[in-house]
Amino acid sequence: MNGRNTLITESSKSIGDKLRLSGVSESRQKVIQQALENVNKPGFRIDPSAIVPLMKPVTWFPPMWAFACGVVSTGEGIAENWSILLRGILLAGPLMCAMSQTMNDYFDREVDAINEPDRPIPAGKISKSASWLITFALIITGFLVALSIHPYVVIIAFVGVLMSHAYSGPPIRAKRNGWFGNLIVGLAYEGVAWLTGSFSITQGVPSRETIALAIIFSLGAHGIMTLNDFKSVVGDHIRKVASIPVQLGEKKAAILAAVVMNAAQLAAISILVLKGSMTMTVIALILLVAQLPMQKILITNPREKAVWYNAFGTLLYVLSMMVCAVGIRP
Repeated sequence: MNGRNTLITESSKSIGDKLRLSGVSESRQKVIQQALENVNKPGFRIDPSAIVPLMKPVTWFPPMWAFACGVVSTGEGIAENWSILLRGILLAGPLMCAMSQTMNDYFDREVDAINEPDRPIPAGKISKSASWLITFALIITGFLVALSIHPYVVIIAFVGVLMSHAYSGPPIRAKRNGWFGNLIVGLAYEGVAWLTGSFSITQGVPSRETIALAIIFSLGAHGIMTLNDFKSVVGDHIRKVASIPVQLGEKKAAILAAVVMNAAQLAAISILVLKGSMTMTVIALILLVAQLPMQKILITNPREKAVWYNAFGTLLYVLSMMVCAVGIRP
């Protein structure tokens, strides 16, 4: 046995011990050990059926929605700008967000082997080199679609690529610390997408209210990302990823997530009040109040209820985004 194999064996034993201490079942441990072998296996492999799962379509909605909010906030007619809206949504979700997911899966492959061993790379369906090929294809296609909207949108898309790498890859790898990593994702998924939607329609500097809402909902998305980290607590502990649940503990992290999301919505509602949009203010308040009992359930059992809350409570948060976008229209 050569030195490299000895190190891998020792590392596997160490991870196996940590998995047992974390209460992971033996059958699950075997799946994880196989996944850890798959993630760095040499060669080029690409299972066509695994390409879309690698791009993680479930994550596309937030930036697509934020882009649409940016468009709506301008007050311009949707019918006259349907082509820009369609291309922008395609850019925000199936291209740039998908790119960020494939890039993240490459850099996160060893953590995913523990947290999500059925992901395409740990499952052995897509190799490291194939994942990069898919990532670059999405980047190039994204730049072409961005160019069709406006040359400046290409620059914004390039910034999006840099933010994705800063989040997932070395030397920054901001996701190692939940405070910074979640901030970058919130800014990319909500703020950048929202402002891009506004600029794509007006081709000018967005209004003060639009910029304020884009920033506010980006900061609020920090809470959403914290909730998303609950599913990875075991692997994050083992791989020393300092997510918010790992740093604060699960209950405190859930409380923080709720407070951040609520504070963002209250700040957005204050803008509606200043704008004199009373109908939208009332609707936004109703959406916020409806989240409070759900947050109480979340805080009692964060690890089990985080996915549930992301499906229902977070839905009310994103609906509030559109309500506010409508409320600030000129």
